[in-house]
Amino acid sequence: MFRAFIIVALSAGALYLPAPVMAEPAHGIAMHGQLKYSDGFSHFDYADPQAPQGGDIVLAATGTFDTLNSWNGRGLAAAGARPLMYETLMKRAQDEAFSLYGLIAEKAEMAPDRSWIEFTLDGRAHFSDGTPITVADVIFSWEIVVEKGRPNSRTTFGKIQQVEETAPGVVRFIFADGSDQELPLLVAGFLPIFSKAYWESHDFSETVLEPPVTSGPYLVDTLDAGRSITYRRDPNYWGTDLPVNRGHHNIERIRYDYYRDGDVALEAFKAGDYDFRYEFDAGRWATQYDFPAVTDGEVELKTVSHGLPSGLRGFAFNLRRPAYQDRRVREAFILAFDFEHVNRVLLHSAFQRTASMFDNSAIAPTSEPGNYELKLLAPLWGQVPEAVFGPAWAAPTVENEGDQRANLITAQALLAEAGWTFTDGKLVNSAGAPFTLEILLRDTANEGLALSYAENLERLGIEVAVVLAESTQYQTRLEEFDFDMVIRRWSVSLSPGNEQQNYWSTATAMAPGSRNVAGVADPAIDTLIDALVGARFRSELIFAARALDRVLMWNFYVVPLYHQAGFNMARWQRVKLPETISTNGPVMETFWVTD
Repeated sequence: MFRAFIIVALSAGALYLPAPVMAEPAHGIAMHGQLKYSDGFSHFDYADPQAPQGGDIVLAATGTFDTLNSWNGRGLAAAGARPLMYETLMKRAQDEAFSLYGLIAEKAEMAPDRSWIEFTLDGRAHFSDGTPITVADVIFSWEIVVEKGRPNSRTTFGKIQQVEETAPGVVRFIFADGSDQELPLLVAGFLPIFSKAYWESHDFSETVLEPPVTSGPYLVDTLDAGRSITYRRDPNYWGTDLPVNRGHHNIERIRYDYYRDGDVALEAFKAGDYDFRYEFDAGRWATQYDFPAVTDGEVELKTVSHGLPSGLRGFAFNLRRPAYQDRRVREAFILAFDFEHVNRVLLHSAFQRTASMFDNSAIAPTSEPGNYELKLLAPLWGQVPEAVFGPAWAAPTVENEGDQRANLITAQALLAEAGWTFTDGKLVNSAGAPFTLEILLRDTANEGLALSYAENLERLGIEVAVVLAESTQYQTRLEEFDFDMVIRRWSVSLSPGNEQQNYWSTATAMAPGSRNVAGVADPAIDTLIDALVGARFRSELIFAARALDRVLMWNFYVVPLYHQAGFNMARWQRVKLPETISTNGPVMETFWVTD
């Protein structure tokens, strides 16, 4: 049936797509379509250029930190270090799908086929020590990230063939071909710019707590290793009046205090020890925010909607473990999760089940694949589950809440097909060895969820241990793939691209410290990621993202959890936000404080 459908769809011929727009030297670049902000724009709409300057804000982090270098994958980086201390060639607008505007580079030019991109540096740009940012610094930044950066950075920026100075103050990045249409924008907006002079006399690969020379608007003011770090605005920062920065970086000092876990951090917030927090735990939001400062109006609670896709949060299998390499086993695990019960008992019915990485957006597949998706999927027939060619994946439901019997019976049958037998209350393989599982956690907020899930898995005869590790141990085990199952989140934007390679590709599956936590190594998925990053038009990108999502979801690599279509925010009234909220939600860079 599905094969016939594919043949009919493909016989209709190629889809019409508009001709690409030729790129010209410009103040900004867009992944697809036109820029929202014209040359000479004053500021981003979601920033208030009249925002007061000065004051201090205190924020919270959990766990600990032991380095200021978040780019080499060593240690636990201090909260705020990456966005506050380092800048990129261009800055991303938070109210467009994927557009960037001049920052360190005042303008950019892309080849029509995106086989290269060229940046003209702003002659005013300089590092925190006053030395100018030069083409040599840009080239060095690329080289050091590819040589010693995190696995995902090495993978992405390693696709650059050559970087060269084409004129004074002008740097060109050359790519092997234009097959990765997103790569020029990633160079513009995600390659941190480091001081060559500084890092040539310091070891980039080591954990460091000595404040480095930086390219961003803030400097390290004080730090208490593992406990607290304070940044102060650089009085000599050169880019304050750039259009992309007006209404940004309003706060003089930003301090992050560290707490053992989220529960302790919440109590500290109630006591007024810090000023602002997002709350991602629905149970806490529903039951633990009724305290005097809220009643008195000193603290505002608000749920702010956004236009972002949901992303995917779930229990991730470690596919490097033989037991989870069987798709039937993974499907059985999904059947054992009782969302309806968890949503009512733990989440106060505040969430909806995630069925796609792109839920809450037009990117999510909602029906059978259309013609363009089938063009991508048809060559993969036999390599992907047949269900991919039918309706979009939907999570199993429970007809009567708390009654998992039907789903557990189906799950038990799938496990039996995979060679696991329910004997004397235990699930064992042909050699009589029991099926054991450790769910590794870092956040106490996830314990109730994990224990609830463990109860159903134990009804299948699986021996489950829920282990809460302290942050350093958890990070080490995660980076070394020393776990059976963890709870993870895969964030996506309205312009998905190379992050999918970091999440799911064969190239990252066995790289220690990579973001491919599950260890997915599937040539079919690699092919679809290539189609996604090679999309030349918005319509192509959406269809490729849907096709990729179908294959991921029908392969059951993750037990999907749930999401909300907004951010829960709590703030003491001294913290102020602009009236206009971006598509991506509140942008903390645009906040200000009053005494």
